[in-house]
Amino acid sequence: MKKERTKVFGRGANECRRCGRRRGLIRMYGLYLCRQCFREAAAELGFKKYW
Repeated sequence: MKKERTKVFGRGANECRRCGRRRGLIRMYGLYLCRQCFREAAAELGFKKYW
């Protein structure tokens, strides 16, 4: 049986806090949200552009 390893570095090492998606991740300001989840939660987070 193959042993599962967790990704330590690179694009696949981080995932969205809400949905677990690894693509389109926004890490700026420590958000760690994918772009789709960010669009949904941006107003609650206080980003004025998405009010």
